[in-house]
Amino acid sequence: MPPTIHYPHISIEFCTACKWNLRAAWQVSTYAQELLSTFSTELGEVSMIPSSGGTFVVRLTENAQSEEVIIWNRKDNNGFPDSKDLKRLIRDVLFPMRDLGHVDRHAKKDTSVEMAPATHNDVGTNATKEQLVKAAVATTEDLISDDGGDVCNDCNMP
Repeated sequence: MPPTIHYPHISIEFCTACKWNLRAAWQVSTYAQELLSTFSTELGEVSMIPSSGGTFVVRLTENAQSEEVIIWNRKDNNGFPDSKDLKRLIRDVLFPMRDLGHVDRHAKKDTSVEMAPATHNDVGTNATKEQLVKAAVATTEDLISDDGGDVCNDCNMP
């Protein structure tokens, strides 16, 4: 019998061999805690998946019939996301009209970076989930917390 998956499902896949393993493991647990604290029972499941090859990927599956969406990829986004950015990206896909309170207010007050949550208004009222994710990722690329340029001494993966 296959295991039961609860939706929406968020998976955080991370490399266990990287020199940033402790940071990634700490961030993974922090991300899971932040997401569950923010979205509570609106999320069905947050899972951590050990991997290799310098991997750090956050994926979202809304329901059993939907395709998995990559919310964040360390290699594509050149680093790790801030917790607030990860929450905003997930909100933008699952609950685009939801206010994240201080996370949204902080983004509006930050004059050093022009950033607003990606919503249906940014990409049109008939926006697909993929368009929302692309818009959300595009708005957070300047807020990456890691330069991503390090090469893992264990994996030799950039």
